[in-house]
Amino acid sequence: MAYYGISSNLVLYLTEKLHQGTVASANNVTNWVGTIWMTPIIGAYIADAHLGRYWTFVIASVIYVSGMCLLTLSVSLPSLKPPACGPNTIDPTCTQKASPSQLGIFFLSLYILAIGTGGTKPNISTIGADQFDVFDPKERFQKLSFFNWWMFSIFFGTLFANTVLVYIQDNVGWTLGYALPTLGLIISVIIFLTGTPFYRHKLPSGSAFTKMSRVLVAAFRKRQVPVPSDPMELHELELTEYKKRKQFMMESTTTLRFLNKAAVKNQGMVTPWTLCTVTQVEETKTMLKMLPILVVTFVPSIMLAQINTLFVKQGTTLNRHIGPHFQVPAASLQGFVTFSMLVSVVLYDRIFVPITRKFTKNPRGITLLQRMGIGLIIHILIMAIASLTEHHRLNVAREHGVAESGGKVPLTIFILLPQFILMGLADAFLEVAKLEFFYDQAPEGMKSLGTSYAMTTLGVGNFLSSILLSTVSDLTKRNGHKGWITNNLNESHLDYYYAFFVGLNCINFVVFFIVSRLYVYKAEIDFHDESSSQEMVSVEDRL
Repeated sequence: MAYYGISSNLVLYLTEKLHQGTVASANNVTNWVGTIWMTPIIGAYIADAHLGRYWTFVIASVIYVSGMCLLTLSVSLPSLKPPACGPNTIDPTCTQKASPSQLGIFFLSLYILAIGTGGTKPNISTIGADQFDVFDPKERFQKLSFFNWWMFSIFFGTLFANTVLVYIQDNVGWTLGYALPTLGLIISVIIFLTGTPFYRHKLPSGSAFTKMSRVLVAAFRKRQVPVPSDPMELHELELTEYKKRKQFMMESTTTLRFLNKAAVKNQGMVTPWTLCTVTQVEETKTMLKMLPILVVTFVPSIMLAQINTLFVKQGTTLNRHIGPHFQVPAASLQGFVTFSMLVSVVLYDRIFVPITRKFTKNPRGITLLQRMGIGLIIHILIMAIASLTEHHRLNVAREHGVAESGGKVPLTIFILLPQFILMGLADAFLEVAKLEFFYDQAPEGMKSLGTSYAMTTLGVGNFLSSILLSTVSDLTKRNGHKGWITNNLNESHLDYYYAFFVGLNCINFVVFFIVSRLYVYKAEIDFHDESSSQEMVSVEDRL
């Protein structure tokens, strides 16, 4: 609720209250959101290497709350805002720009939130998943639905933010609109803390980056050493050692075979930087093998960045009235993304999975990568519909003579509904599967880093959105042209911009299809069954 209560309407606050242009405000939003989703890498490192997930989350929550308090003050005190150019209007001739100090305090509070997010986002979902004992068959099966319901609960807060909070910000005031999520955040942290005695707490297991670096360095040092044909000749701990640590053991594979050199037994002084176990090598391989999947999720993350930037700006140009007195806040259409996602997750978990499970024999119904692929196809459809809708909006604007003036286009804002609803459906497939994939495929001691992969893709996507928006805006203004994206959307060509995204999504899907076909799911061995050594292989790997 706190995060989406800010991001959903941030582009309008920047344009209407801080008087920034369309491109500048959109880029400021995507740069901030990009940072929000990049800092989890740091939070994952701190949790895994030093503080553990619980304490990293608690400390980051305090930082988060302080950022929300400062942000609420920055939108409340008159001295921290520029003079208005008109009551809730966007005046392109406005010269009352925000001062450097006003902008500094506002963006300082936003980036304090980004720091707090770095410690909360990668750890809270991981703490939740940690409550299931993977060595217990019943709990391991229950865990298959955890991320579906995790996202379901998150989007309840999002739905409140995109409807109630956005309406309050637009019609009551930004002070109350930011104070409510601040209060909600404080209450949520208190609720989390009350559950402390009941949690399963996992101790820090060491930096994933250090573990991976050791393997890479050891393999490079022994680059001239041949790898034995028999994997049993490689260095590995006794099975009892893994059982004592309650950890999984991983068998040697031929994938990225060069890294196997790190486990080749060597003469002379042995250090963690010269000799690694087979399991450490395979853990590193697992994290590296996920990188191509990570890269192909950047493009759909660019699409998500349009929801709270250009999609919202489109809404401001349309007729938002329902009856004579009520006006729909432009940002509230994001609530349909949330609602669509909520409904889709329930239908997916309760209907789609049981039906497909009968045919595939896969407890998940379909594999995680297949689920992500369906989401990518829906993204292609979304941008095609968005392009056609925008083309129609521009035609109507010209027909009614409001293109040059930037006036309201006599079309209901609800013509944008299909692209918002389909985005929620895409989230139910892609975003949930992405989070579960990077968590599930990450080795046991690198779960926080794996979860941060899912966050990183959103961060990179937002930064790429900023780069693309600025680049396209600049290139299309050359040779005397007005450009595809201007402050007056009625004279812009967002339809061309969205058509460009259709092509980008198609190319990305082809690349995804190739890398997903080449991906091999990890296999772990569980030696905790007292009666026998039972191989625990990912469901997809069995099939």
